Amino acid sequence: MEKIWIGKIVNTHGIKGEIRLMSDFERKDLAFALGNSILIQGENYTIERYRVHKNFDMLTLEGYDNINQVLPLKGCDVYIDKEELALEKDEVLLQEMIGYKIVCEGEFLGTIVDYQEGRNPLFEVKDDAVHYYIPRNGSFIKQILKEKRQVEVTIQVKELML
Repeated sequence: MEKIWIGKIVNTHGIKGEIRLMSDFERKDLAFALGNSILIQGENYTIERYRVHKNFDMLTLEGYDNINQVLPLKGCDVYIDKEELALEKDEVLLQEMIGYKIVCEGEFLGTIVDYQEGRNPLFEVKDDAVHYYIPRNGSFIKQILKEKRQVEVTIQVKELML
């Protein structure tokens, strides 16, 4: 069982046991599906309801209908079993790509050390002497080879390396 981090409980909401989750997980549609089992402090919980409210992910857990039941969960990290996500065969999550090698026409350019979300999502790449960012869009990334743990990029990436 491989656990994937999907967010952190930052607060409760209302008095009926709803929790407020801060998450930048890229596949929320799969992670927060009704009936999914999530892990909080090593315990399994089932998602009964899900909604988005003011940039927060709001969850109600099955069997928890009172604020006093969910208050102890405040500040806890939330995980999901990777198998629960039912990803496509070749689909790779961003957090799994940390450590992937960046390759351009057979030449090693560095290793992904982090990623950034937002308006212009980026991969942070480091080599022995160089530290740079690659936009995560189709004009720079040719393909992701999951089995080789590498990302093939276009020649334009070399221009980004300062």
